[in-house]
Amino acid sequence: MPKDTSKEPDNLSFEESINTLDGLVNKLESGELSLEESLAAFEKGINLTKQCQQHLSNAQKKVSMLVGEDDNLQLVDFDTNENN
Repeated sequence: MPKDTSKEPDNLSFEESINTLDGLVNKLESGELSLEESLAAFEKGINLTKQCQQHLSNAQKKVSMLVGEDDNLQLVDFDTNENN
């Protein structure tokens, strides 16, 4: 029987990855996991973090491409410290 990969980190959306990562953090913080379970959760969390970073990188590339298609638009850095 083929392995169900629907729950593998590579197949999760960004939002699913973040939610799964949040659940893992809560489990780790609870202190109720064994050492082996904690290590497995940590490893899965690292993989989810990498997947989230890839999703964000892909989104950034897509935005850059879309903005670059119009000669009148310029890509500018996003400043989170800017006062509105």
